[in-house]
Amino acid sequence: MMPMSIAEAASAFRARSLSPVELAKECLARIARLDTQLHAFVAVTEERALADARAAEARIGRGEARGPLDGIPFAHKDIVGTAGIATTSCSRVMQGQVPARDAHAAARLAEAGTVLLGKLTTHEFALGGPSFDLPWPPARNPWDTARFTGGSSSGSAAAIAAGLVLAATGSDTLGSIRSPAHFCGITGLKPTYGLVGRSGVFPLAQSLDHVGPMARSAEDCALLLEAMAGADPEDPASAGRDAAGVAGTLGGGVKGLRIGVVRHFHERDNRASPGVLANLEAALNVFRGLGAEVRDVTLPPLADWHAVGATIMLAEAHAIHAPWLRTRFAQYGALFRERVVLGAAIGSEAYLNAQRRRRALCAAMEQAFRDHDVLVSVAQPSEAPEIGAVSRWGVLELGSLTSPFNVTGGPALSLPTGFGAGGLPTGMQIGGPAFADALVLCAAHAFQQATDWHRRQPPMAAG
Repeated sequence: MMPMSIAEAASAFRARSLSPVELAKECLARIARLDTQLHAFVAVTEERALADARAAEARIGRGEARGPLDGIPFAHKDIVGTAGIATTSCSRVMQGQVPARDAHAAARLAEAGTVLLGKLTTHEFALGGPSFDLPWPPARNPWDTARFTGGSSSGSAAAIAAGLVLAATGSDTLGSIRSPAHFCGITGLKPTYGLVGRSGVFPLAQSLDHVGPMARSAEDCALLLEAMAGADPEDPASAGRDAAGVAGTLGGGVKGLRIGVVRHFHERDNRASPGVLANLEAALNVFRGLGAEVRDVTLPPLADWHAVGATIMLAEAHAIHAPWLRTRFAQYGALFRERVVLGAAIGSEAYLNAQRRRRALCAAMEQAFRDHDVLVSVAQPSEAPEIGAVSRWGVLELGSLTSPFNVTGGPALSLPTGFGAGGLPTGMQIGGPAFADALVLCAAHAFQQATDWHRRQPPMAAG
């Protein structure tokens, strides 16, 4: 199966050249053939998928399609609650837990007609990984199964890159959508904080958590965001806004768009590899050729953003898990335990200082957006590392290139820019001010209309 976008599949359904049932069966066959190597799925819901596909096919046949997502093969990260289907956060602590109802985002996507193929691997509770002592093995990168997918939306990125699903949910606390998108050569959007409701999604750090779409292209992410966004009465952080019409704005182009390149993030603060840097420069030249204004911008050092984000994340994560850590410590994987217990050492003074510094950093970002429409950097400083070589303490080491947009809460997206060392994907991060999700998606779409990196397939998926 060649890479197919959501829009292309919806068009094929309307033309009767492809049916939702045929596409679901093709995806299920690919899962059976490839997932023994990838470990992207923790559970495959074949009966549910075929029932969803038959229902979608009947609606489309009657001319009653619910929209562009009707009949689209889909899967959820295993922290997203699904009624009647185990939602474990890939942890023994939650093994066997079956929610009575869907998470808010899952319910909205089901109502849009998506075909649920199953639940996808995550790092334990969306933090520690890759771990090798959990009930499920870590997901592997389809471009090279000896390589890391990034995390924590690891199974989501692997499944999309390999063509097992057309789209998936991810969550992003300090980069868990954008990092695997970078490493696996797909597109992933962290929407504006509060735009997508989080009720029914197991939290990591409530003041930093985002739920968002992952797919092959920015256009697909826009279609997903339209369905996912909206008021969530059970999420106190819900913005109460929708994203209606976002996909219809993608054709606006980037002529005159003011792009600020936060060059010191990836050239000095956490220097990227030659391949990542070269491909970013080539991507910036594409934007110049499309009529955008590209210029450098300086923000506070990346270390400041990362220190604030990591302090808040660890403190809030420990607060969530403290009762279980006291009574079920051994049921957690070693890597999650060792990371999350650091939060116990973060006192109220450090936490409040981090929140105060956060406000100052947000003000600096707001200042940058007075002169720039979007900001660009990279989401990861290298191509995918070997899975066994990932640092145990990476969460505390060199500053995360994705953390600034979790600290501010503004939208940020990672999309592929080509290939670097070892033939592995590289990516570019585009971020914007709060609720400029449509602008970020429009910039990404313009780039993808001028390039075809998002259409490339890993050899294992194409063969």
